[in-house]
Amino acid sequence: MAQIIQKVSLEEVRFYSPIGFYEEEQILGNEFFVTVSVSFPFKNPDAEDISNTINYEELYRILVEVMSPRRKLLESAAEDILNMLIESYSFVQEIEVRIRKVNPPFGGDVANSVVSLYYKKD
Repeated sequence: MAQIIQKVSLEEVRFYSPIGFYEEEQILGNEFFVTVSVSFPFKNPDAEDISNTINYEELYRILVEVMSPRRKLLESAAEDILNMLIESYSFVQEIEVRIRKVNPPFGGDVANSVVSLYYKKD
């Protein structure tokens, strides 16, 4: 039996956050771009009723909450975003969180570094 899956995403949400392994990164901050996608069964009796979907403004609030405090690793931020989404939306089947750090400070000519997590409900 075929099933329609709905995906709601925020792509390349820009943050300037105090996240980084080195102390000066936590003081000065770094530029990050966060992409988050959530997929779930499309069961929408009224396509104009926001309660039949995931409000991407709520997704944005989760990103702001996680990306605001000081932390050392992007992995912990990605995990916190993933866990908050799982707790907030039990009906979600798949989640992808991707955090891109612009110009990581390790001396090479590297434009970006990326950490991503993918969740799929069994």
